[in-house]
Amino acid sequence: MTTEGKLIIFSAPSGAGKTTIVQHLLGKIPQLEFSVSATTRKPRGDEQQGKDYYFISKEEFLHRIAKKQFVEFEEVYTGTFYGTLRTEIERIWAEGKTVIFDIDVIGGLHLKRKYDGQALAIFVQPPSLEVLIERLTGRGTDSAEKLKERFAKAEKELNYAPEFDIILKNHDLQTACEEAEELVRQFIGRG
Repeated sequence: MTTEGKLIIFSAPSGAGKTTIVQHLLGKIPQLEFSVSATTRKPRGDEQQGKDYYFISKEEFLHRIAKKQFVEFEEVYTGTFYGTLRTEIERIWAEGKTVIFDIDVIGGLHLKRKYDGQALAIFVQPPSLEVLIERLTGRGTDSAEKLKERFAKAEKELNYAPEFDIILKNHDLQTACEEAEELVRQFIGRG
C-alpha cells in the first residue's frame, strides 16, 4: 500500500484555461505529476494514449466501474465517460509526487470530498460566459451541436465555483498562471 500524498484539483468549464494553467505548473514545479484520466471519447488532434488520456471503449469503462477501479467517474456528455483510475493516483504517490488534476467540475468536487484534507481544489473562473463562448467557438474543434451542449454545461458549472477551496479568476492568463503557481507552492509546502 502506498503512503497517501496530496492532490491538487483544477476544475473549470471547458475553455476557461485550466489545461493551460496546469501545463504551466507542470513545467515549473517538479514535485507535480499529471493524473491521466480515462475517457471513452476519441482522441482529438495529436492527443496520445497514456499521456493525454487513457482512451478506452465504453464497454471497458463500464467493466472497470463494476470492478470499482475508479476513484471518481462521470458521464460528462451523453455517452461519453471520464474518470480517474485508483491505480493512477497510487502510481504518482509511489513516486513521492503530488497529483495534479485537470478535471471537469463535478469530477473535481467528487475528488475534493473523497480526499478531504489532502486536496486543494481550485476553480478556474473565466472573465464571463460570453468570453468562454468566444474561446470555445474559436477552437474550431466542435460541431454546432457539441458547442451548444458545452455552453449549457458551462453555464451550470459556473454555479459550483463557491464549493471549491479557491476561485482563481482567469482574466489574464499570465497573471492566473502566476497566482496558481503561488497557491500550489504554498499547499505543497505545508507539512
